[in-house]
Amino acid sequence: MIKKMPLDLDSTLSPGLLRRSSGPARRLPAAAVALSLCAYLALLGCAGTDGEAPPTTPSLEELEAAITAEELRTDIAALSSDEMGGRGPGSEGDRMARQYMIEQMQAIGLEPGGPNGSWEQPFEIVGVTSEVPETWTFTGAGGSLALKDFEQFIAGSGVQAEKATVEDAELVYVGYGIVAPEYQWDDFDGVDLSGKMLVVLNNDPDWSDDLFEGTRRLYYGRWSYKYETSAAQGAAGAIIIHTTPSAGYPFQVVQTSWTGEQFQLPAGDEPRNQIEAWVTEDAAKQLFELAGLDYDAQMEAARSADFTPVPMGVRTSLTLDNTVTRKETANVLGVLPGTDPQLSDEYVVYTAHHDHLGNAGEGEDPIYNGALDNASGVAQVLAIARQLKRAPTRRSNLFNFVAAEEQGLLGSEFYARNPTVAPGKMAANLNFDGGNIWGKTRDVTYIGLGKSSLDEVVRAGAARQGREVLPDQFPDKGFFYRSDQFNFAKIGVPAIYLDTGTDFIDREPGWGKQQIDQWTEVHYHQVSDELLDDWNFDGMIDDVALGLYCGITIGNADEMPRWNEGDEFERARLDALATVAE
Repeated sequence: MIKKMPLDLDSTLSPGLLRRSSGPARRLPAAAVALSLCAYLALLGCAGTDGEAPPTTPSLEELEAAITAEELRTDIAALSSDEMGGRGPGSEGDRMARQYMIEQMQAIGLEPGGPNGSWEQPFEIVGVTSEVPETWTFTGAGGSLALKDFEQFIAGSGVQAEKATVEDAELVYVGYGIVAPEYQWDDFDGVDLSGKMLVVLNNDPDWSDDLFEGTRRLYYGRWSYKYETSAAQGAAGAIIIHTTPSAGYPFQVVQTSWTGEQFQLPAGDEPRNQIEAWVTEDAAKQLFELAGLDYDAQMEAARSADFTPVPMGVRTSLTLDNTVTRKETANVLGVLPGTDPQLSDEYVVYTAHHDHLGNAGEGEDPIYNGALDNASGVAQVLAIARQLKRAPTRRSNLFNFVAAEEQGLLGSEFYARNPTVAPGKMAANLNFDGGNIWGKTRDVTYIGLGKSSLDEVVRAGAARQGREVLPDQFPDKGFFYRSDQFNFAKIGVPAIYLDTGTDFIDREPGWGKQQIDQWTEVHYHQVSDELLDDWNFDGMIDDVALGLYCGITIGNADEMPRWNEGDEFERARLDALATVAE
């Protein structure tokens, strides 16, 4: 059994942990550590100046004890019910889910956090439904190849128009399709790729320690990066080669996630692909055979910085007839004002996406209920909000339930472009995406460990629970770049993304990873992601309590967190702080 340790100011917080300066940490005296004395006394419900404890301020232990499986299950059950219809962006179920969250925040006693005193930050999304031919034909010197829709390829439109067309485009293999000057890496090598159809590998060349960052996937390995760089090269489109190891999920996830109506933010002036596609590895091997290229040799060649694009001598045409609609969804925002006039204009931001994949429209059970992904994240943030209302922090707290995450982090992207709080006034982002439904663990996974001064906050909170903090246990999946904290990091906000531990109490070694792998293979982005009676909420409660501790610590600290020196997001943070200092 994991035993929570009482909060000890000196043992849980390191001097100089949280600061605005990007220079060397100052070693402060114990009296000047992260929590001020008054906030610390209020947090613990200790005696004030008159020797009596304020009756309305519970201790941290009392707050943690009030987090229950019943409240988590109730919120998850409501949001993942069939009545919500899968919470597809812009749908009636989406509206119902947003209304549910507003009602919960009203019941808690939060204030509206959206524009003009509203609970919502509405924004427009463009839905594109593509009619895809049954086969896609490729022609080369050795003949032709017809790939089958859905079974061998998934194709979608990169443009918000009635047609997306590629006419007699040559296929060019571009390896990983990465331009990374810091690694002296450029897969395009100055080659003119205008109008070409690029064939690109998923992930980054990270399967050994001497390439990029070993097995830890960077943003260079994300599918979205592949399409972005293809468009930037002026290509007609891109075909990503899918493998389960390189994607982090089986092809069935591509089939359910990239078919039907696909949503985007309204197009601006940025370059766009006409066609954005995936093919199975078996189909890719057939394409390389048609081109007279050795598939395995080309895969190996792509792992070198000396790689240059390879014209495949294969051409293709494809036209998609699109139905384009415009819909509205919204981020849902609530605020708990801070208690310190000097710090209340700074915010700890909690996020969880409220959307899922909607309704497949056919089959015995067509609803993508999204219980774990991400009704559970919303439930965890609501649980934290309920307890923070009982013990407000010096800084304000913003609870931001973002929309359209499943479509490419659209809600958090829109918020990052149109923040209700200046990025330099956001102390940190705590994101919840999924949760532990298997029981208590001896550890907790911290996605982003090693990137910021928040490491010490998470470690101190986990130590109180008798738990160890571990980095991403599935680093090849690139989780830091796959959830909403990424868009906050891009505008400079230090971020915490807590994930399920893998060392489960009373279980054999390896059992935890096995459960998570199995869930991903069977239930991730499938209609089977439903709330079940056998869910064990004990571990989720521990993770909520840890998130609560981290939020209180950050919310009461004298100074704000920072990215580590040299981190990829440090520059954005310094710029954000400079902007609010002007």
